[in-house]
Amino acid sequence: MKLSRVVFIVCAALIALGAGGCTKRQTGVSGIDAIKNANVLKAGVKSDVPGFGFFNTSTNKYEGLEIEIAKLLANEILGNPDAINFEPVTAKTRGPLLDNGELDMVIATFTITDERKLTYNFSEAYYTDAVGMLVKKSSGINSLADINGLTVGVAQSATSKEAITASAAALGISVNFAEFSTYPELKAALDSGRIDVFAVDKSILRGYLDSDTIILPDEFSPQPYGVTTKLSNKQLADYVDVLIKKWLNDGTISALIKQFNL
Repeated sequence: MKLSRVVFIVCAALIALGAGGCTKRQTGVSGIDAIKNANVLKAGVKSDVPGFGFFNTSTNKYEGLEIEIAKLLANEILGNPDAINFEPVTAKTRGPLLDNGELDMVIATFTITDERKLTYNFSEAYYTDAVGMLVKKSSGINSLADINGLTVGVAQSATSKEAITASAAALGISVNFAEFSTYPELKAALDSGRIDVFAVDKSILRGYLDSDTIILPDEFSPQPYGVTTKLSNKQLADYVDVLIKKWLNDGTISALIKQFNL
């Protein structure tokens, strides 16, 4: 049997099962046309951030603000909010997956910075947060000034480390850092005492708050989130930006923010 025939049969089977492994983009086609040709939007989202991108194991569905934004975009491009494949990403993996073409866009608490604008396209910010710190109530830590010499846990490739470093330097204190791949790993490290502080955007920390922990009032460095696309994919980036601005102006996004208590 010819290879092309085998590929066709395998892809047909995967599509019938609802899998997204055969949505490779046609060579030489990019942007909105590539999404339309594949009839699916491939979006990188968080799976471990309640309120933004979270995979609910009880329903086997993704939920959150960024999930709803992805569905809105799929509906605009393909006329179907469910014509979308969600790919779970972390702060470390989301960029490479976008770069190599496995994703059309990333909607995953991706902070807009001047440095990152040299590598990716960002839409208008749909949400703005700030870096915060989660600590155990029993730790005696009340502010940034109390963490001199302690260990702060941060996510790999996130902006949290730079924000804490700059603020600590301004106070004349030094901190140690431990980097982890996922937020659940960071929370487990805090619970077990391997780190003294769990630092990331405050909206993310709220999803890991429990009766034994507290989010400190300190906050550092505004963290605006934008829909992210490949730098060369200008057509798609401009299209998405227009839509995000529209939904910011007409109250669509503010309603979603309220819906998810963000």
